[in-house]
Amino acid sequence: MNQNETRTLWISVGAALFAVFLLYSYTEQKSREVMDQYGKKSRVVVAAKDINEMETIDETMLKIVERPDSFREPNAVSDPEMAVGLVALAPIKEGEQILESKIMKPGPVTGLALQVAPSKRAVTIPIDEMRGVSKLINPGDRIDIVTALDVGKPPNIRREIKTLMQDVTVLATGVRVVNELPRLFERMGRDDYIKNLRGDTSFTTLTVEATPEEAQRLIYILSTSPGSIFITLRHPSDHVKKKYPSVTVEGLADEAPAAMIQQQLARQPAAAAAAPAPAPQPEKPKRKGPFRDL
Repeated sequence: MNQNETRTLWISVGAALFAVFLLYSYTEQKSREVMDQYGKKSRVVVAAKDINEMETIDETMLKIVERPDSFREPNAVSDPEMAVGLVALAPIKEGEQILESKIMKPGPVTGLALQVAPSKRAVTIPIDEMRGVSKLINPGDRIDIVTALDVGKPPNIRREIKTLMQDVTVLATGVRVVNELPRLFERMGRDDYIKNLRGDTSFTTLTVEATPEEAQRLIYILSTSPGSIFITLRHPSDHVKKKYPSVTVEGLADEAPAAMIQQQLARQPAAAAAAPAPAPQPEKPKRKGPFRDL
C-alpha cells in the first residue's frame, strides 16, 4: 500500500468517526430535548394481555416497559410482584398500565359479602346429585327449597313434604361466587396450580340468600335432619310465589282414585259420541178381536 492509499484510508476512517460523533451528538441532543419536555424514563408494569374484571392476576399477564414520567399514570405499579395474586377490580386492556387503584387483595369486595342484599343473610346448605338437580346450578340461579320432615309423635309419626322457601337466589356453588371468574388457586405441596371451576360439579354445598327468619328455619332443619332438604330449579323470569299445601301419603292415596274417576268421566262423552244411534223398531200392527193388543 503506497502513501496516497494510506492517507486516503485514514481520511476515510476519520470521516467515519466524525460522522459517528455527529450522529451521537445529534441523538444525545434530541434525547435531552425529549427528557426536558417529557421527563426521564422509568419502569412501569403494563398488561401483557386483556385482564377481565375480578380475574386473579398472574405473571403471564404482566410485562415491564419504560415510559417517560409524563406518560406514566399516577399510582402505576413498577414491580410485577406488587400485582401478582391480586384481583382486577375493573377490566384492564393489553398495554394499559397496572394501577394500584384497579387491583386489590381478595377480600370482602371481591368475594361474597357485597353480594348479599341488605337485611338478608347467606346460608350454606349441603346438596348432592339427587337433592341438587344433578348439580346443574350456577351462582345467580333462582331455586325453591323443599323439605321432607317427619311430623308428630310416636306412634302417629307421618312424613310431610313442604315447600319451605321460594324464589331464592343462589349466591355461590361451593367456592364459586357470582362476581368472580371461575378460577381457583390451589397449592399441592410446593407447587401452585389454577383450577378451572367452569362446569365443575365437585362442589357439595350451595350458599343461598335468606331473611333472618328463613335462615333460622333452615339452620334448625340442618341441625336436626340435614338430608331432608331438596332443591328445585326455577326459570330466571319466574318470580311467582304460591302457597302449596303439605303433601302426605294419605293425600297421595286420596288423590289417586279421584284422578282415575276424572279420567273415566273424561272418556265417557267421547265414547258416547262415537257409539252409533240405535235403529228405530217397526211398529207392530194391532190385532182385532178378543186377543187384540191392550
